[in-house]
Amino acid sequence: MNNPSREEIKKILDTAKTIAVIGLSPNPERTSFMVSEAMQQAGYRIIPVNPQADEILGEKSYASLTDIPHPVDIVNVFRRSEFLKGIAEEFLKIDCPVFWTQLNVVDEDVFKQLSEAGHTVIMDRCIKVEHAILK
Repeated sequence: MNNPSREEIKKILDTAKTIAVIGLSPNPERTSFMVSEAMQQAGYRIIPVNPQADEILGEKSYASLTDIPHPVDIVNVFRRSEFLKGIAEEFLKIDCPVFWTQLNVVDEDVFKQLSEAGHTVIMDRCIKVEHAILK
């Protein structure tokens, strides 16, 4: 598993506008909320994917990726590694170029599957940290 170079990640972050966040919690003390809020403040549109919430960070929350009615540039995953296989299957049903998982969220088979399907895959990296480093 080899993540894209920092230069490639910078290009992704520079061109992306919309980030769907799977597992975004409405709790301001959760990492998913803090990271997503920071990315929202940096100018990205955050689309929550959480079937338990109606709205998070002022945006309508969707039960699944396939329920989102508009294009998404990055899918950012805040779920445990054992959920990645199912999330990847749903990800392949939408038109999104980048699959990104947060720190300690890794599945080598999913990385390989999505990479071979032509998607950019970034695993075990915090999008907020990468954004701060590459600004």
